[in-house]
Amino acid sequence: MKLGFIVATAATLLLSNMASAAEINVLAVGATKEIYVELVPEFEKSSGHKVVTTWTGSANIKKQIAAGEIYDLVIVGGPEIDAFIQQGKVVPGSRVDLMKSGVGVGVRAGTPKPDISSSEALKKTVLAAKSIGYSTGSSGVHMVALFERMGIADQVKPKLKQVPSGARIGTFITSGAAEIGFQQISELIHAPGVDYVGPLPPDVQKITVYSAGIHSGAKQPEAAKELVKILASTAVASVIKKHGMEPN
Repeated sequence: MKLGFIVATAATLLLSNMASAAEINVLAVGATKEIYVELVPEFEKSSGHKVVTTWTGSANIKKQIAAGEIYDLVIVGGPEIDAFIQQGKVVPGSRVDLMKSGVGVGVRAGTPKPDISSSEALKKTVLAAKSIGYSTGSSGVHMVALFERMGIADQVKPKLKQVPSGARIGTFITSGAAEIGFQQISELIHAPGVDYVGPLPPDVQKITVYSAGIHSGAKQPEAAKELVKILASTAVASVIKKHGMEPN
């Protein structure tokens, strides 16, 4: 990561806007957390702003925004940002795509890694599993639809274990509640006690684009835009890749 670029960019934005330090309130989906927490401290140091972040899942973000909670910046899947714009909750034209992720597979550390090398192998693995963990977010929605397309929904339904919105499937895997788990790759590759098996096969993969949008009730919209510019810059591509995602 080119920290000099981040420092220079943040300093230039701060001086050009003649802005005083602001507190930026962010509502963000957990899949982006490792990337975000690595980048934000440098932004705070360089800009003088303070970033306060609420972490949760996509399902909870929808509920919180619908309930009228106010933030400066919302980071969630692109389709959700588009829906918030249509609802008047996010400023039109403020969507900025930050990064993208595929769905990955994890098992308890030290246990044999199942075969997921093809869609047929994945199907056999899922049918053989005693319990299957999935999320309430886009990865979970995709897996439920995928089981339907594979014609195995009835067989796997009794084995499905869904984590609460904002929780990570790794907690189910390490506790033994789920023998195998599916979630965004970024939420699996560094999870303690979890062995990352790999991504879903290409023909059944689902790529989710994570985007930022300025809340229509934002108190610090300009400072929030400064943060978005850093998160979306090409200089942070290496950090994004390190945590299992790809730059948009």
